[in-house]
Amino acid sequence: MLLIDQRRRSLGRFEVGRVLPSERRHMVGPFIFFDHLGPVHLPQGLSREADVRPHPHIGLATVTYLFDGEIMHRDSTGVQQAIRPGEVNWMTAGRGITHSERFERARREGGPVHAIQSWVALPDDKEETDPVFRHHSAHDLPVQQERGVWLRLLAGEAFGLRSPVCTLSPLFYVHLALEPGARIALPGEYPERAAYLVSGQVSADGQVVEAGRMMALERSAPAVVEARAASVLMVLGGEPVGRRFIEWNFVSSSQERIAQAKADWRAGRMKLPDADNGEFIPLPEGTHPSAGPMS
Repeated sequence: MLLIDQRRRSLGRFEVGRVLPSERRHMVGPFIFFDHLGPVHLPQGLSREADVRPHPHIGLATVTYLFDGEIMHRDSTGVQQAIRPGEVNWMTAGRGITHSERFERARREGGPVHAIQSWVALPDDKEETDPVFRHHSAHDLPVQQERGVWLRLLAGEAFGLRSPVCTLSPLFYVHLALEPGARIALPGEYPERAAYLVSGQVSADGQVVEAGRMMALERSAPAVVEARAASVLMVLGGEPVGRRFIEWNFVSSSQERIAQAKADWRAGRMKLPDADNGEFIPLPEGTHPSAGPMS
């Protein structure tokens, strides 16, 4: 078992913990990006500088999952959708999409925000698919509970459940909560698997794991996680999609395709969200092999 520590990155008023990509592990199955935001309490009247202005993506699907708070999403397909706890907003960028993420409720009222954002790289034959955004309420997603274990299947298939979220390659993504002393065997049918400890303390493979660390599991090896305290984890994995390049907000199997996307964004050839087109994040100068926080 490989343990991956988060690296703290500033989003202005607060920090985000970057887990993937890591020097020790670039991807887990198709998952190429994993950020942990909060928990943090945002003040009423929060500056707009804390928002993530419109920016582009290609070659991936973004998944923002909240434990607390609200984030307002707007994108170039015309969707405007608030993201709330327990929901799944799955945005497939494909050949290109732009979107923004704004803390508008916290700006009005003040309040907490606690979220995980991940990116899923698309398989070779789907990298240039049409962009699409799909929203799933918490009630749409399968839940299982027994013997101190509660889980919600966000995407894919695992634990005998199937999520209605449309994915483009074999994967699984789970929100898991364990009571003290509870144990669970993680899915063994996927070649690459990992578990990120959001809060609490667990033991796995003879090691004690603290919050803020990801456990990347050996291929096909049995894996049992036991809670030493009340714990929350995000469990993920799937079939690898092959080598992927990541630069700024772009993911692709081709460096040339990323160069084209950069040129398109620089030249203004990527449509901004209709409901949020007054500003955007400029292309950074030079080469940026990793995205900004909560991109």
